[in-house]
Amino acid sequence: MELAKRPEDMKRITTKELADKFIKEQIAEVRAQVGDKKVLLALSGGVDSSVVAALLIKAIGKQLVCVHVNHGLMRKNESENVIEVFGKELDANLIYVDATDRFLDLLAGVSEPEKKRKIIGAEFINVFADEARKLEGIEFLAQGTIYPDILESIKQAEGKQAVKSHHNVGGLPEDLNFQLVEPIKLLFKDEVRVVGEALGLPHTMVYRQPFPGPGLGVRCLGAITRDRLNALREADAILREEFDKNGLAEKVWQYFIAVPDIKSVGVKNESRYEGWPAIIRAVNTKDAMSATIEEIPYAILHKVTDRITHEVEGINRVLYDLTPKPIGTIEWE
Repeated sequence: MELAKRPEDMKRITTKELADKFIKEQIAEVRAQVGDKKVLLALSGGVDSSVVAALLIKAIGKQLVCVHVNHGLMRKNESENVIEVFGKELDANLIYVDATDRFLDLLAGVSEPEKKRKIIGAEFINVFADEARKLEGIEFLAQGTIYPDILESIKQAEGKQAVKSHHNVGGLPEDLNFQLVEPIKLLFKDEVRVVGEALGLPHTMVYRQPFPGPGLGVRCLGAITRDRLNALREADAILREEFDKNGLAEKVWQYFIAVPDIKSVGVKNESRYEGWPAIIRAVNTKDAMSATIEEIPYAILHKVTDRITHEVEGINRVLYDLTPKPIGTIEWE
């Protein structure tokens, strides 16, 4: 599958005027491509898929069918929020699929990051195919692919390997009869946000925390277990709550917890207590191709540490990742 490349003369979308021009062009292209057929959209509720949803609603209205898959790797209350916002407030054609057991059973015992990503990506396609078979007139699959996804999946130069595979790049099997609709695939993340605001999406939605397609699956490091996944989900919720209370939610581009499959000895209730470490990652970036570390005040780090180690079962240490991109990637896997 040949991946699209951004034209060298393509202007960076930095203003509402440029965003409006881009939206108008994409609406025309989508209408020409889709005609009177229906489009199935993978709606995670993140920035990219939300912007695609808003754009497609403007282009084809009720021909768009949004599918939200709960793969069991969502952040705390994430699926509930997606149902509330898109199903009720935005009145989208929304199908909710709880595929938690389906995904976690396939991932059991799998520790290699690329295998995990490919399993999750392939199963997403399988879920969408299953849903499409229940509907009439579905010929297109819309995705929130953006340009960094493509760049990190292409071998950039001779002798260099792809950084990582993305479930929404080159992942469709040849026998799947969907045509792709990817209206923002040539945009960087900062441009996606400008387009989102031009489309009239709420500021809180446009600047929502980025969340990878494989979800917590690439933050529950190594082979995923349900107990460690639950600990990760609770620890991440505490971090996001404390960042929000202390004015860091919009200051930091992306922040999250990663929990590796290792344990250390601790003390709890005057007894030996083996637990996992929770690793805090907080970075700033404009285009996701490079990232710098955000310096978090020690008072906040101490508060987060105290809450996680006392409130989350299974975690007995909190660590702080100081590695920029490059040499590290934003995600651990």
